[in-house]
Amino acid sequence: MIKKKPDELIIGGKRFSSRLILGTGKYPNLQTMIECISESESEIITVAIRRLDFSHLENQKNLITSIDWNKTWLLPNTAGAKTTQEAIRLAFLGRELSKKIGQTENNFVKLEVISDSKYLLPDPVGTLKAAEFLVKKGFNVMPYTNTDPMLARHLEDVGCCTIMPLGAPIGSGQGIQNVNDLRIIIENSRIPVIIDAGIGAPSEATFAMELGAQAILLNTAIAKAKDPGRMAEAMKMAVKAGRQAYLAGRIVPSKFAQSSSPLYEPSFLNLDIL
Repeated sequence: MIKKKPDELIIGGKRFSSRLILGTGKYPNLQTMIECISESESEIITVAIRRLDFSHLENQKNLITSIDWNKTWLLPNTAGAKTTQEAIRLAFLGRELSKKIGQTENNFVKLEVISDSKYLLPDPVGTLKAAEFLVKKGFNVMPYTNTDPMLARHLEDVGCCTIMPLGAPIGSGQGIQNVNDLRIIIENSRIPVIIDAGIGAPSEATFAMELGAQAILLNTAIAKAKDPGRMAEAMKMAVKAGRQAYLAGRIVPSKFAQSSSPLYEPSFLNLDIL
């Protein structure tokens, strides 16, 4: 049996086995969300800091108190921030939350700066400014961006630990759009590229991984599925399959058919025994 090398996702020096990152919004209830996290086997969970009531985090059953943070890594996100200043403030609140749950070395932040209320597209200028500031303050910045190869390069140059280009607009379920730009970002990036937003089906998650993405972040596709738990399991398998396919290397497409049967007699075939 061929011994496979460990295939880990490394972000900011921390190692993860799962390449599926889950959001925590839009679920019908808390119990469904917890079940989906379990089914997905995701090790990184992103939480919108703006939607948390810090005054009640320890006094009642909620998202924060219901997750085993010894097994799950918190990825605070700045969702809802419309300006650079808002995003920076939320990033610091997120780091404070990480410390409260015992992850004292957690400096991760999913950076979102979105001033466009209709299409929810990232603000490239605001994102770059916030990223540069937060990196200098010791954050492991994971910026949500458009599929702009030059912006991705600038974000990498200022010290971000990942690039997170959108597959399609948030919550749209349109699948992977702008494939050529995504290919360029993945080809040129020296840090992990994580496809974030827009994936609606497991086949789309597999395709994103086959492109060479290091991981997938999704929420709506699971939370709004008819059977969220089953979809979480399907997405887990889809991401694994896509990663294995990428590592295996697909065949080069051919214009013409090619016979799969050899034209010669293999040496291992002994006709005398027939």
